[in-house]
Parts: sequence; structure tokens; C-alpha cells
Amino acid sequence: MQIQVNSDRNIQADERLAEFVSDTLKNKLHRFADHITRIEVHLSDENSHSKHDGNDKRCLLEARFEGLDPVTVSEHAADVGPAVTGAADKLQRKLSSVIGKLRDKQTRSASPVFASPEQVAAESAEAAQE
Repeated sequence: MQIQVNSDRNIQADERLAEFVSDTLKNKLHRFADHITRIEVHLSDENSHSKHDGNDKRCLLEARFEGLDPVTVSEHAADVGPAVTGAADKLQRKLSSVIGKLRDKQTRSASPVFASPEQVAAESAEAAQE
């Protein structure tokens, strides 16, 4: 799983921040590591230095999952650390949901209750040949 950290000019992305982001994502997403090819992290300060109120730090995570469209989440917080942690939590939940839906879909398609008459006939013919 490759992790790529990008930031705007208002966020100082040094090695320490990259390590924090990488450790956080690996911790939260370790069970998906075999299926995720890359995670792109985009850190930004939404209102720059002009305002100092509220949740202006944004972390956008884009996970590239094998064979699927990218999965994205974002989180806003007052500081970069909580934004990264919150986005990682959201991504963990979203990936769990995506995996669950895929397993559900596979289970339903393998079930004879949902099989078309043509599928049942083809499976019966294969069984008869064996």
C-alpha cells in the first residue's frame, strides 16, 4: 500500500507529518492493505492565514482499491492531526461498507434462490456430465 501525501502551500508537509499520516493510515487500514494499491492524502488550509476560527484544516483521502473506483472521504478540523485521524476513521468505515456490499453481492449471486432459470439449467447440465 503506497501512501502519497500532498499539501497546499499553507500546510508545511515535512517528514514528521508524512510519517504521522503514514502511521495513522497503516494503523487504521491494515486489514485492507492487501487490496489497496495507493492512498492519496490531500491536506489543505481552507481559509489560509486570513482567519483563525473553526475547522479550517481539511484532509481528503482517496483510496485506490483493486478493481473498483476510488473511494474518497474528507474531514475538517482545527488542526491537521485530528483532520487526518478523523478522515482515516471515515475511510475505515467506508471501506468496511464497500467490502460488506461486495461480499453480500457475491453471496446473492452464488445463491440458487437468486439464480435465473438459465443458470439453474446450465448448472444441472454440468452436474449431469460429471
